[in-house]
Amino acid sequence: MQQNDQIEAAVFRRLLKHLDSRKDVQNIELMNLAGFCRNCLSKWYVAEAEKLNLEADSDSARELVYGMPYAEWKEKHQLPATPEQLAQFEAIQAAKKK
Repeated sequence: MQQNDQIEAAVFRRLLKHLDSRKDVQNIELMNLAGFCRNCLSKWYVAEAEKLNLEADSDSARELVYGMPYAEWKEKHQLPATPEQLAQFEAIQAAKKK
């Protein structure tokens, strides 16, 4: 189990490094294509910590995922979602409810 945990932790770090190298990919694009985004990862991090009775707050988790404070990342890298991206997102969300 410990070896598996080490591998999973390394894969998570690799995913974060990959996302960090692709700051051009917006969260809305990730949501529309993959069904999750950087914010989802930070929320999952906090949820899993809570299941293990460990403390993790949203701001620290976001900083881990984004590699900097969330507000700074948004200011430097986040572009406004286009009407097309928002329409696609809304259509995907509506389809989930059916």
